[in-house]
Amino acid sequence: MALAKALEDLIRLFERFPGIGEKSARRMVLFLLQQPKSFSESLAECIAKCNSLLHPCSRCGNITDEDPCSICCDPFRDKSTICIVESVEDLITIEQAGIYNGLYFVLGSLYSPLDDEEIAPQVLERLVKRVSEEEVKEVILAFSPKVEGELTMNLISKIMEPLPVTVSRLSYGLPVGGSVSFADRTTLHAALEARTYIKRGEGRQ
Repeated sequence: MALAKALEDLIRLFERFPGIGEKSARRMVLFLLQQPKSFSESLAECIAKCNSLLHPCSRCGNITDEDPCSICCDPFRDKSTICIVESVEDLITIEQAGIYNGLYFVLGSLYSPLDDEEIAPQVLERLVKRVSEEEVKEVILAFSPKVEGELTMNLISKIMEPLPVTVSRLSYGLPVGGSVSFADRTTLHAALEARTYIKRGEGRQ
């Protein structure tokens, strides 16, 4: 059955969402078309507003409409710890679980040399600069327990060696091959509380 080109184009765009196949994309598009016109207009307006107003926080990489973001500006956050995560999605998951009250740093990618995936040098430089200049006592590595996560932890641990900070990682309460963004609150809390120390810092007690 031939679909109208406009309909097919929209379905193809929805297929680009993570975890969305052709059937799911078609179902979502047909649902959208069944809604009042005002719904589509509001959706388009919200998307346009997000594109124009939202940007990465210059300090941590979180998505925000102000710079620095509300987490970095919060005077009640524990500024002695920085939790390093792969993505904003992981940051939001940890934040919504309500188990951590420190600051964050979003890498944006993981280190995987076999797949030619590198972490941008400027991102690592910004991380080192921030840890060096601020009163950070502990860096928590919160990556999904998979090969890329392990390689990234090793990379950051080496970068942190000259700095007087403690480096720790989430415990293996997270399932191997799992994802931080899909972990429930209890699992995340257990992994954070039982974190393993890779390097003990000196001088910032």
